[in-house]
Amino acid sequence: MAILNEGHPTIITFLGSASGGLSLQLYEKEVTPPSLDGGGPNDTTTMRNTTYRTKQPKSLISLGQMSFVAAYDPAAYSGLVSILNDNQQICIEFPDHSTLTFWGWLDKFTPSRITEGTQPTAECVIECSNQNEAGEETAPVYEAPSGT
Repeated sequence: MAILNEGHPTIITFLGSASGGLSLQLYEKEVTPPSLDGGGPNDTTTMRNTTYRTKQPKSLISLGQMSFVAAYDPAAYSGLVSILNDNQQICIEFPDHSTLTFWGWLDKFTPSRITEGTQPTAECVIECSNQNEAGEETAPVYEAPSGT
């Protein structure tokens, strides 16, 4: 079993039609992939329990928010407006060339303070929708790097 030993490069690509060329204007510096969340326990304790509170896992899972910090070209503003809240496929390519593709949208683009001596960056937040453009439940797809 392989593990990632280095985080560079991790690349995010927006695959929707409105996002053409956007990846050329956002340059990833830090990437936090989406979490997996089981939603916590269902309390199954009843008045017939004698010693322990009981619980069971929920049936549904969530693909949580992801975020990234990027250097950016100010020209990205026009492209960002076109994909903000646009549910589309988003692909993360990890350093080993494996990918995780899921449905979601860019929810926030928050530039940091611009100061002399530092590269301007922005915090970007992506919401994972788990449903395609037709509203059908769609799981994230992991693909191993070719040749493995």
